[in-house]
Amino acid sequence: MRIALLTESAFPTARSVEGGWCDRLTRGLPEHDFELYALGATRRDPMPEPLPARLLSLRHSGSTGGLSGRPAGSPLAGGLHGPRRRRALAAYRELVAALVEPGGAEGFGPALYALAEAGRGGGLPALLRSGAALAVVEAAWRSPGARGTFGPGSVGEPLVRDALVAVDLLERCLRPLSAPWYGPDALASADLCHAVDGGLGVLPGLIAAHDHGIPLIITEHSLHLRERARGYRAAPYRWPVRALLLAFFRLLAREGYQQAGLITPGSAFDRRWQIHCGADPAAIRVVYQGTARAEEPAAGAEPPVPTLGWSGPVEPYGGLATMLRAFAELRGQLPRAVLRIHGEVPPGAGAYHRRCRELARLIAPHDPHAVVFEDAAAEPSAVHGRAGVLVFSGSNGASPRLLAEAMLSGRPVVATDTGAAREVVGPTGLLVPAEDPRALAAACAALLGDPERRSRLGNAGRLRAQELYAVEPAATAFRGLYLELVSGWPGPRPVRVPAPGSRQPFARPADYWVAADAHGARARDAVPVEAGAG
Repeated sequence: MRIALLTESAFPTARSVEGGWCDRLTRGLPEHDFELYALGATRRDPMPEPLPARLLSLRHSGSTGGLSGRPAGSPLAGGLHGPRRRRALAAYRELVAALVEPGGAEGFGPALYALAEAGRGGGLPALLRSGAALAVVEAAWRSPGARGTFGPGSVGEPLVRDALVAVDLLERCLRPLSAPWYGPDALASADLCHAVDGGLGVLPGLIAAHDHGIPLIITEHSLHLRERARGYRAAPYRWPVRALLLAFFRLLAREGYQQAGLITPGSAFDRRWQIHCGADPAAIRVVYQGTARAEEPAAGAEPPVPTLGWSGPVEPYGGLATMLRAFAELRGQLPRAVLRIHGEVPPGAGAYHRRCRELARLIAPHDPHAVVFEDAAAEPSAVHGRAGVLVFSGSNGASPRLLAEAMLSGRPVVATDTGAAREVVGPTGLLVPAEDPRALAAACAALLGDPERRSRLGNAGRLRAQELYAVEPAATAFRGLYLELVSGWPGPRPVRVPAPGSRQPFARPADYWVAADAHGARARDAVPVEAGAG
């Protein structure tokens, strides 16, 4: 099969998290041909080194602005004229109404496809940044339904600057509609579209499914909608802008879930989220994110002193303050205990990071080595080897991949009972309530004081993670899912005429060879048509 991998990011390398997953997938399925479509990449971006394996090609979005900058060579107005401009504005008006009007969600999909069709041929990004688009957003916010949402005179009442920001951000979200990928030599010639990690990467798959009948599979290792909602907590936008963007991503996720033939979350916990957001339970298959670390050896000998290794983002929801308070209590029982902290500081969390460092200094003012802040760029495996017990104390729950990689080190894990932790760790580690320093301290003390239990739980956790997160089972799962989806896809697809000597497996659907048409003629007697025709 010819499979189009769709990603919101720039070109991933084989060493990056997303690129590493693509690399393992393509290596594990050598019988298929893969093309990578990267929305975040532009024609100016260099090709990554090393490339994920077995990629026929990597395609950028065409714009020198990617998803974050302004499209080069496009004026702020113009590009679309006459009937195309009127159709595009009408579709945009319906799309914005679906985002702000109560009960307007059902209009999102039709408006999205109509906008993509009207903008085919170029000029759409310029129109979506024009004064006409600004007028559409302002009018939608003044509609009776939207006024009831914001309330006259409330702190959330939209201002002119909010409309300007909203138009700019919404154009960036819709920029994938203008990518040069929808012709017969690109997505229309694929047998299957595979959107990696959801988000805006789903948009090209939706257009290919709507216009060409290409089946779509969505893989989410961390739910894009949930991460967007968390990210907007600290976003520098006022409430009307945040509400508009969250509505866009919520309805995009809903449309993607409803149109995808199969959905593969990375955990049963994420599966429940997807069902809540509109996914059909029958279309969901949990596939754990395979990691190459499953084949690496366990960490070596433990450090000579009782040592905890904490991992997570250094932000309020990462749980570092809870860990430090628990460690302060733990030091009363184990005065020689050491805490090693490994995590990145997200944008906007600088003040929280400084408070945590001050708290760490107060825990052991006369022992500068009691709390050690590791280099955020250090490999997690190296950090795991310098600790005896690994701790995840975030209130949002650590990602399943990070938990699995910690377990693969052979060290026991203590984690808050949130997210997918119970599913991943199971009976091989200790789970504690979130934001409970006393329970966290007790769990850490129990493991640091019992070498036999540490060894037993560490070995059991490593075996469990190897079983769930090995690369081969994930590749085998997708081999079966690809065949299941393509063989059972109901929509008629145009039969492509292969180039002389080229490999074109699945160029014709199965019913082409066996089914009879309405006049009783065999489908194999039909005249092939070019991709995109008719």
